[in-house]
Amino acid sequence: MSVSLAAPRAESTRIRFAHLDTPLGPLLIAGTDQGLQVISFLSGARPVEPNAHWIADSHPFREATSQLRAYFGGELREFSLPLDPQGTPFQHRVWRALRTIPFGQTRTYGELARGIGRPTAARAVGAANGSNPLPILVPCHRVIGQSGRLTGYAGGLKIKQALLELEGISVAP
Repeated sequence: MSVSLAAPRAESTRIRFAHLDTPLGPLLIAGTDQGLQVISFLSGARPVEPNAHWIADSHPFREATSQLRAYFGGELREFSLPLDPQGTPFQHRVWRALRTIPFGQTRTYGELARGIGRPTAARAVGAANGSNPLPILVPCHRVIGQSGRLTGYAGGLKIKQALLELEGISVAP
C-alpha cells in the first residue's frame, strides 16, 4: 500500500474538511496541505465533528474522494494518498503495521504486537488501533479478536463488518 504517513508536527496548520456520501453512510474527511488527518463515519459510534476553525473546502479532497468511491465500488484495493495523522510515535508504529495488512486479510491484535516487536503489548496495540484517525486508509477494520470475532470499531461493528465483507472476508460478530 503506497500511503505515506507524515511525521507529527507541532505547528498549527489550516485544516480543511469535506463530506462524502458512501454506501456505509456519510464520511467527514479533513486534512492539511501535508495530507489527510481525519476520516470519520458520521453515522458511526464516535463521529468527529468539524472544529470551528476548520474550513469547508472539498477541492483538496478530489483524489481522496475518487479513491474512496473506487474502493466502495470494489475497484480499488490500495490507496495512494498523502496522510498526515497526528499521534504518538507508538501509534505511528502501529498505524504503519496496519498498512501492511493486505486487502482481504485480517490480523489479530497479538499478531500486530508481535509484528512490531512488542509481543506483550496487544492491549496497547488495541488502544493505538482504536485511536486511528484514518480508518479505511489505515485499515484498522482488518484487525479482529484472538477468537476470530469482530472487536470494537470507531465506526461501529456493523460498519466494520460491512468493510470486511466488501473485501471478501466473513467474520462472526
